[in-house]
Amino acid sequence: MSNHIARRYLIGWVITFLAVASIARAADKDKWVPISDEVIAQFAREGKKIGWPGLTGGVGVDRATGDVYMMICDNGFWKSSDHGKSFERIDGGTIGGRCETGFALDIDPAGKRVTCFPVYGPAAISLDAGKTWQKSAAQHVDCIAVAWSDPQLPMLSIKHESGGEMIASPDGGKTWKSLGKGYHAVGLFDAKNFVACKIGGGILRSTDGGENWISVSDLKPVGKAMRTSDGVGYWIGEKGVLVSRDKGATWSLLGSPVSCTLGPYFGKDSEHLIVFGKRGAMETTDGGKSWKPAAPLPPGLDGDTMCNFGWDPTGDIFYASKMGKPTFKFER
Repeated sequence: MSNHIARRYLIGWVITFLAVASIARAADKDKWVPISDEVIAQFAREGKKIGWPGLTGGVGVDRATGDVYMMICDNGFWKSSDHGKSFERIDGGTIGGRCETGFALDIDPAGKRVTCFPVYGPAAISLDAGKTWQKSAAQHVDCIAVAWSDPQLPMLSIKHESGGEMIASPDGGKTWKSLGKGYHAVGLFDAKNFVACKIGGGILRSTDGGENWISVSDLKPVGKAMRTSDGVGYWIGEKGVLVSRDKGATWSLLGSPVSCTLGPYFGKDSEHLIVFGKRGAMETTDGGKSWKPAAPLPPGLDGDTMCNFGWDPTGDIFYASKMGKPTFKFER
């Protein structure tokens, strides 16, 4: 074969390959595709066991970088910096178990800092996108809320299968104390301003680090952990997203009602939010005044509070997981 013919053959092959790849990428748009299969296959090749109930058990996204974090049941915390194409384990053995609720991860909206607080395994926090980890003195919990704006990184959590025991850490998980039982959901703005609710109840507030509580709202949170952005508290409620702009003193429904169980997940500004629930992902671009569908439910996931969800607002990519299921990705 002459060099000229060989060159034409090679160019034709490359063009065909790129065309097929483009078609494959287009086919993956607007549908959920599994991204954990290769990691799971690697375990099978190496003869390693994945913990009950199998496959993955948690996912989250650093909104500043697009990095994806994924839990493999009883096999630690994994990270992808290429939108889920490849993963590597990053926790160094400091994290185990599985994320049983969608509030077991709390990732700083400003980026890089991440906490993972699973059940049936140790918990830890990283301040440098997973390069190093500080193990928590408390573990086996249902959720985690971190006051990212406070330099000491105070935290609140609820212990798993404990009768709703709320625990507080003033120092990024190094030490903890109990604040009593019967709690369903928690949140905090800083080391003093805490919020919580008991099962079936409205919102309670403490301004002294959990020593004393008063009722501030009859609105009922259903999300296990409040999330904050730019000093504003957002909490998934019975009728939609609840919001407080004064450190929990007053609460209101953010715009029009929306059905949701997880979130919110923050976009490029405070007007752009995503929530997730039994109708899939819902989106507002006007601060909650109106909502529209953003993504359907992934296969095999029902949108309950045991699901995990994440959103990369820059790439406009959604991720979802639930213990015993693959981790999925959805590109719009």
